[in-house]
Amino acid sequence: MKKNIIFYLIGIVLLNSCSDEFLKISPETSITSGIFYKTESHFDLALVAAYTPLRSIVYPGMYMDEMRADNTFFRYYAPDRGPANWVEDIIQWTDQSQTTAVNNRYYSDYTGISRTNTILSRLQTADLSDQFKQKISGETLFLRAFYYFDLVTHYGGVPLYLEEVIDEKTSYKSRSSADEVYNQIITDLKSAIPNLPSVTSFPQSGRATAGAAKMLLAKAYMSKTQREYSLAESELRDILKMNYDLLDNYADVFNSVNKNHKESIFEIQFREGPDGQESNFVYYMMPKTANTAIITGLAVNNVTPGGWNVPNQEFIDSYEEGDLRLPASIKIIEGTLNGGDPYFDPVVILAIKDVGKYVPEPDKVYYPYISKFIHGPYSRPNNTGENWPVFRFADALLLLAENLVQQGKASEALPLVNRVRNRAGLSSLTEVTLDDVLNERRHELAFENHRWTDLIRTGKVIGIMTEYGQKMKQKYDFLPENSYNITENRLIYPIPYRETQVNPDLQQNPGY
Repeated sequence: MKKNIIFYLIGIVLLNSCSDEFLKISPETSITSGIFYKTESHFDLALVAAYTPLRSIVYPGMYMDEMRADNTFFRYYAPDRGPANWVEDIIQWTDQSQTTAVNNRYYSDYTGISRTNTILSRLQTADLSDQFKQKISGETLFLRAFYYFDLVTHYGGVPLYLEEVIDEKTSYKSRSSADEVYNQIITDLKSAIPNLPSVTSFPQSGRATAGAAKMLLAKAYMSKTQREYSLAESELRDILKMNYDLLDNYADVFNSVNKNHKESIFEIQFREGPDGQESNFVYYMMPKTANTAIITGLAVNNVTPGGWNVPNQEFIDSYEEGDLRLPASIKIIEGTLNGGDPYFDPVVILAIKDVGKYVPEPDKVYYPYISKFIHGPYSRPNNTGENWPVFRFADALLLLAENLVQQGKASEALPLVNRVRNRAGLSSLTEVTLDDVLNERRHELAFENHRWTDLIRTGKVIGIMTEYGQKMKQKYDFLPENSYNITENRLIYPIPYRETQVNPDLQQNPGY
């Protein structure tokens, strides 16, 4: 068991081994850590590998950031309860100490951290130009800061690994405080920004930029225990001076033909095809159905993965009249159920309908689903090239608005909010409050895994989620009595149980 955690932490890029073969000297034609990390090409390959764990954060984020909050729910499916329970524990706040999505996110973050630490350690002694070292260092420090930010906002204080782990002795650390983690994030980003490029043309490469680092730095300042709004304001105002801008059409922001466009500050890269670079998160958001052809162009059986991240009717109803973001984000599937029981039968999709003023037809069932990321027809089952948006310019505008309101500068925040609203086809507000900004972020960034951390950062989570949970328990009789027990302890997730058993210095979060 101790060896397992060491392998997670060391994570040496491109080094594969098994059983006693690990002890044998590799042939000279094999790539090992001993002969790797020598050339610019080596370090660039290692850096690409350090980006890869970002992809593994998208999927648990749907449960831990979006469905944990009040935007989306799930379709209860009685015939297949086994794989559903661990996800439902997250959504309905009946958390267990062992939850696959929660554990996987933790390990993905530390895999990324391990790879960045290896790069930074090997870069110090590499015989390469200072210019190249600065480039690699900037991107690598951004990634390490990103992974630690993901950890601290979801698990609280965690062990800080800042050097390559090379043996068992250096693999065990006690937890640092949340403030210590935030301070390291800020240190890394301050070091990274001078070595990162500013965007001058579009589409972008998909790699980290100064704009992405400033966005992350601003979020760190606004999320740490003692908020530093003035410092965050400076970083966000810098982003507004860069070459980013809103696209004219909201729906175009997510279209896969427009990847890395001028509104994108950072997005996780995927590519459709046979090489393992694809995404398939859109299938989780589709209904449980035996045939997805009407939605995807391919006849894929989606009974097992489908039915998650389903938009709540309350959220649909909360969009203002004429908000162009609603039809761009949500569609309705209309169909039939063979047995007629919504808890037991997948839907046979007959048509795709626009949301809003949809009127159900007799003898038909209907389900809303997230459509903003779906841009078929696709050529391969469960295989899309849809990127995942992390930071975008609208997010920066609204984050700055939130920042200014928190500092008592609501008049300065108003034009930022109205800029986003006007793009959505809505009229300008005449005044703005924190609730207004939070409401605008909820609709602008819907289904992009921001809602949960927005509620926590603004101190609204317990009040909003307690009220929401009461309504959900009245609506759904399958929810257990102890669901939606919203407490301070549940604002962060449990450290994976296995890690607390392997490392005696690693204490579990209270309440788990």
